[in-house]
Amino acid sequence: MWARWTGLGILLLHAGVAVAADLPDPATHEDFPTPGATSVLLGRDLFFDPILSGNGNISCAACHHPALGSGDAISLSLGEGGIGLGPARTGDTANMPPARIPRNAPALYNLGAFEFTTLFHDGRVERDTYERFDMRMPPGFELERPVSSALAAQAILPLLSHHEMAGQPGENPVADAVEAGHIRGLDGAWQMIATRVEQVPAYRTRFDWIIGSDEPIHISDVGRAIADYITFEFRATDSAFDAFLRGAPDALGPDQFRGMQLFYGKAKCATCHSGTFQTDHAFHAIGIPQFGPGKGHGAGGYADHGRGFVTGKKEDHYRFRTPSLRNVTLTAPFGHNGAYAKLEDMVRHHLDPLTMLAEYTLEYASLPEINLDGSDTDALEDFDEMLAIGIATEIKPLDLTDPEVAAIMAFLSALEDPISDKGARLGVPDMVPSGLPLDAVPDPS
Repeated sequence: MWARWTGLGILLLHAGVAVAADLPDPATHEDFPTPGATSVLLGRDLFFDPILSGNGNISCAACHHPALGSGDAISLSLGEGGIGLGPARTGDTANMPPARIPRNAPALYNLGAFEFTTLFHDGRVERDTYERFDMRMPPGFELERPVSSALAAQAILPLLSHHEMAGQPGENPVADAVEAGHIRGLDGAWQMIATRVEQVPAYRTRFDWIIGSDEPIHISDVGRAIADYITFEFRATDSAFDAFLRGAPDALGPDQFRGMQLFYGKAKCATCHSGTFQTDHAFHAIGIPQFGPGKGHGAGGYADHGRGFVTGKKEDHYRFRTPSLRNVTLTAPFGHNGAYAKLEDMVRHHLDPLTMLAEYTLEYASLPEINLDGSDTDALEDFDEMLAIGIATEIKPLDLTDPEVAAIMAFLSALEDPISDKGARLGVPDMVPSGLPLDAVPDPS
């Protein structure tokens, strides 16, 4: 290790980078647990199987597809009630039109690493030794049993969202139980979903190998399997930047190297995007404009107070978790609500957030057209709301030239693991044990 850092340090000092210690360690397999193959393959089927949704018509993969950068390539997802994948997703005319999900579907890359202990844009799932089973969950959705990780806890929450996977009250028993607040227990929504899985012989047999034939399937078992799949499938640790950090100076091209200098120097990107996975796991207000349905916050209900709604602290309003930048070139749109469909626009937002906020229009985003009950632009048209976002903004303007921005863009491309651009490791199953249909894989062209 010392020999690698000594050689790399000399190289960086000659290149104008102050100290090698400013750079993180390369990502390695040791940063992750090693899930068993049986659980990974089981988790893959559950991830793609609509059986986990209230109406049996949407899977986790609908918003987190390997072919779409582990997201869905649109700013605000169309969840339950939609058909199709990605930008082509639209409303199912046989059912009520879907609503936009208030936040962007986050990328899943490397979320299985040990250091990811806080998840969701607002951090509402968080490892905490003072909480039940060492995991803080949203009020009313506390765990019934221990889980293997924050990722396993996170995986079972979208199943209960009316607009994401549960469906609307009156449509199915799961949605009705959620509406009534019956989440846990034998008559709770989680148990209803686990019982559905239990009743599929192929699932029951495969869970036998993991939990034993005498143990009923519990929602925590489902979450653990999905987390194991995500940990394996979306691991991204073999980028050009990792090769460079391991001691291969030619792994980065000249523009990428210059971009790295700026990223860890003048541009101050690493102030928040630090560490092995380019995230400090903290929460920051960076002036992202608000649009879409919002989270029910504020007088109009179209605001999103982010971390502030979780902590109850006014100073946390409009703060959101710093995302990892691994595979960022594959995970458009960007921002907690997908405000920017182009990565360069997101980079330039960081250089002058208040101007970008003031001049923002939905042309920057990627929003499929659907019939909506409300407007996407209520928050954008609310001067007081936009002012509050601006006042909370923490980052200061920074002058970079166009060539410097281009160099940073080049460096961000060096954070991409080539296997991820090919649709990850296992890909999409041909079918799932429930027999329910899968969405067609998007055409990469």
